[in-house]
Amino acid sequence: MEAAAMSPLAIGGMLFLIFFALLLIGSPIMVALGVGTMACFIILDIDLSLMIERAFASLTAFPLMALPAFVLAGALMEAAGISRRLVAVAESVVGPIPGGLAISTVLSCVFFGAISGSGPATTAAVGMLMIPAMTKRGYDTAYAAAATATSGGIGIIIPPSIPMVIYGVTGQVSISKMFMAGFIPGFIIATSLCVVHFFKCRNVGSGGLEWSLRQLLHVLKDGFWSILAPLIILGGIYAGLFTPTEAAIVAIFYTIIVGVFIHRELKFKSFMASLNTTSWLTGRVLVLVFTATAFGYLLTSYRIPVEIANWILSFTDNVYLVWFFVIILLLFLGMFMETLAIIMLVTPVLLPIMTAYGVDPIHFGLILICCCGIGFSTPPLGENMFIASGISNQSLERISLKALPMVAANIAAIVLLVLFPGLVMFLPNMMDTAAP
Repeated sequence: MEAAAMSPLAIGGMLFLIFFALLLIGSPIMVALGVGTMACFIILDIDLSLMIERAFASLTAFPLMALPAFVLAGALMEAAGISRRLVAVAESVVGPIPGGLAISTVLSCVFFGAISGSGPATTAAVGMLMIPAMTKRGYDTAYAAAATATSGGIGIIIPPSIPMVIYGVTGQVSISKMFMAGFIPGFIIATSLCVVHFFKCRNVGSGGLEWSLRQLLHVLKDGFWSILAPLIILGGIYAGLFTPTEAAIVAIFYTIIVGVFIHRELKFKSFMASLNTTSWLTGRVLVLVFTATAFGYLLTSYRIPVEIANWILSFTDNVYLVWFFVIILLLFLGMFMETLAIIMLVTPVLLPIMTAYGVDPIHFGLILICCCGIGFSTPPLGENMFIASGISNQSLERISLKALPMVAANIAAIVLLVLFPGLVMFLPNMMDTAAP
């Protein structure tokens, strides 16, 4: 069959066949995306320079500038002692109740997620402090590791979120609205985890911790500038003072000022280490964005997602049945692929399908991010699991078993968000109402 006579579904089948064949032989995801796209360009007799041109244009998108800036801000905040102070605040508030340290781990991940935007970074920063503390006070070490790993996924749901930036660029969706949409779902998922810990850890004592107004006031005073960080960043975005990209730059300068002149913990060596971490993580992501954009361009040029959507529509018009299969697919992919790869791969395919069923792109994007958050704590990939395993010295199998009730609570929260889209869309709709 000549390339010109190939149907969109045939082109899509060829593209995904090459892609999955390369994955099966062990190729990195970025290589599979790039080589699969290049092969199809050659077969379809399309000038390869167009692929390079389209992919390169994606790297110059203004919102994408927020990516390295937020990564650097998160790394600097850890080096400046901001994350440690946020954990101390959470521990002083809920630590003394039975099971309180596990609950304070969840709250710490909410706090740190609001400044790092990364699941693994949140797990590492909070886990280094909370896993030893929980073990010391009678918690099972594997349970402590599982609690941290599953809570770390909240880091990409509570804004600002690096995956939300990637989704916004890929799906041409407002990043500010995505950030606003993350608040209520993030707290719902955090609450579901806290409920699990409350019932699972009722027999675990507080380990000598007691509520003390004096201690609470002390940690609030010490952590004042740390608590102020997410308020300045997010408040500035929603007040219209700066864009998410500009907010990331503000976060960097704020952290440097606090770390150098107030906390005096940000040294030159840790500053350079933060730059090194940022360069490594950003480089990985941008190469993935480059190849995934070319992959997505080929999909959209031949209307492959539209054809898939029409095919699915011919089988069912029940949006909840489609949601069921989409969530199962995303949870399955989360076990084997990293978050940003999933977003870049499925957004061009699934977003047109879900919008054809009347689902708002913001709603779909938020559910996609939540499912990716679960992927951080589901083996065999499970980045948060590996980080928690390394910190706790526990096997991945033991941690995974302990994490099952928490993963189930996460899934239950996602089902709630699917059934009641108003929970996701309430705050983004308020932005539209408030706009002049």
